[in-house]
Order: sequence, then structure tokens, then C-alpha cells
Amino acid sequence: MTNIEKTVKYCPVEMSLDLITKKWVIQLVRDMLFGKTHFNEFKENKDITNKVLSRCLKQMEEDRLITKTVDGKNTEYHLTDKGRALNKVVYELAMYTVNTDEYNQYYSEESKEKIRNLFKEKLGLKT
Repeated sequence: MTNIEKTVKYCPVEMSLDLITKKWVIQLVRDMLFGKTHFNEFKENKDITNKVLSRCLKQMEEDRLITKTVDGKNTEYHLTDKGRALNKVVYELAMYTVNTDEYNQYYSEESKEKIRNLFKEKLGLKT
């Protein structure tokens, strides 16, 4: 038994991972943080079926990461405060790739800075 297991009944890391490691969740959170709100927008550049996307959005609603708003024929999905709180996680995942030696071959210093600034702006992060 680890010290964390002795200290807390439910590990906060495991609980967080249970939410965000479900297939497509973190990508959909990223898309919503970048302004996408409609079902078809979420499918852009992804190999995901309507059924899988519907199931994922429903699960995200149940997990209280998003809300669904229906206005006539128009349906929109928006992050809740709980969902928006993942902005730093999304940023750190992006920065891990940008800053890790293994991936440095893909990014010039100039493009790294542009990516950092874009993510900070879209995710509402300071510094």
C-alpha cells in the first residue's frame, strides 16, 4: 500500500484520469475550449462515428463536463466550469509535446512560441 492509499480513500489522480482518459473526451474539451459548439464541428478532422460521438457527449454531460442546449433545430454543447477547469491540463499536454526533445524536430522555435501563445489565448491562461 502506498502512502497516498493510506492517506485518501480515493486517489484524486485516478479520479481525474477516469474522466479524461475516456476516448475522445480530452479532444472534445480542447475543441470546446477553442470555440467549437456543434456536433458536426466536433467531427472535423476526426475519424469518429455519429454513434460514438453521441455516446461520448452524453457521458460528458453525465460527468458534468458539458451542458447541452437545444434551441429548435440548433443544438450546442458548452463546457461547464468543471469542464473549463481542464484548460491547464490541455495546455500542459500541448506543451509537453512542444517541449519534449522527441518532438522538437517538428517545431521551430518560432512555431513553438506561436503554439504557446495560441493555446494561452484560446484557453484563457495568463503568462
